Amino acid sequence: MRIGMGYDVHRLVEGRKLIVGGVEIPHTLGLLGHSDADVLLHAISDALLGAAGLGDIGKHFPDTDPKYAGADSLKLLAEVGTMIQEKGYLVDNIDATIIAQKPKFRPYIEEMEENVARALEISPEQVNIKATTEEGLGFTGTEEGIAAQAVCMLSGIYESSMAVGGGCSGCSGCAGR
Repeated sequence: MRIGMGYDVHRLVEGRKLIVGGVEIPHTLGLLGHSDADVLLHAISDALLGAAGLGDIGKHFPDTDPKYAGADSLKLLAEVGTMIQEKGYLVDNIDATIIAQKPKFRPYIEEMEENVARALEISPEQVNIKATTEEGLGFTGTEEGIAAQAVCMLSGIYESSMAVGGGCSGCSGCAGR
């Protein structure tokens, strides 16, 4: 079992769409970034990559590479899902928090959870997303930016076949029986 955490922040600016959790949210400001700047999906991607020992999204999708300009972060998250599967891990769960004064995210949370689950080919019940304000404090409270945090737990595909505690317990199909 492996645990990962991710954090991301993007500045709010005029002239950009606000995309969070793969959902375009009506707002006067959007997030500035090389890709679509989806702060939530970037935090989730970093948590997953970290848990699998694969670095971070900057390592795999650098903002210096023109091919990621305007990239859809749901597609990047799906690629992260493939990477962790290829390394032999399965997603147990994801828990994430969006930190923003405005807009209100509650109406969009279920769709965000479904988007994450679909991109990673897991059940929506394995994804929990929350949103909070910072009561007017800090850069999120003054609406200069939006932050997101995420934690995840991964299990190794072969963990259930590992002997724990030394010895055969006589399970059916076991050669030591």
